Amino acid sequence: MTEPTDTAGEQELEPTGTGGRRHDIFGASGFGDTSGFGGLVARPPQLVSTPRPYGEWFDEATDALQAAYPAFGDAIERVVVHRGELTLHIKREALVAIAQTLRDDPGLRFEMCASISGVDYLADPTGRRLHAVYHLLSMTYRRRLRLEVSVTAEDPHVPSLTEVYPTANWHERETWDFFGIVFDGHPGLTRIEMPDDWPGHPQRKDYPLGGIPVEYKGATVPPPDERRSYA
Repeated sequence: MTEPTDTAGEQELEPTGTGGRRHDIFGASGFGDTSGFGGLVARPPQLVSTPRPYGEWFDEATDALQAAYPAFGDAIERVVVHRGELTLHIKREALVAIAQTLRDDPGLRFEMCASISGVDYLADPTGRRLHAVYHLLSMTYRRRLRLEVSVTAEDPHVPSLTEVYPTANWHERETWDFFGIVFDGHPGLTRIEMPDDWPGHPQRKDYPLGGIPVEYKGATVPPPDERRSYA
């Protein structure tokens, strides 16, 4: 595959994690690539808001949130509409208040937190590579909304939403287990899928691949009265 014209003459691949362009599907270098991805150049995303009008019900919902939450302008970093979905990128300090407003305001009524996902954008140009993504559902209006909060790996703290949405409990535990995002105020932030003594958080992009010894040889299941309690 030939290189795109805007990368012709470049000899060295730019490193990942710097916010620059990433060459090859995994940013690999130093060997012949026969995968068909050798000419791929991934450019850093444009971290800007979608211009209004957003379309569909998105303008109505953002206007209702702005009216119900006066600090909307300071709390919202970006409003992104992409492929028919609305995402609000918000500051972590405002997460609980905005979630409660989205749940309780009669013009919004996002009564359910359907899931929480973790994402590690290792090359995030802002340096806040760890993202907590909340998928909210309004059963009243049959609408779906996404909230997204980003933090650094050095300060991966986000307020827990368990007081607003009880369904956040296990989702936050799984996100902490795999990505190391610490949900402050969670009633029992422990591993949920990996063993209690597992080192690190295996879905981070810099987690080592392979070479991990099998952990379950000779494993036994303790009797029910000796198992760990979360009470």
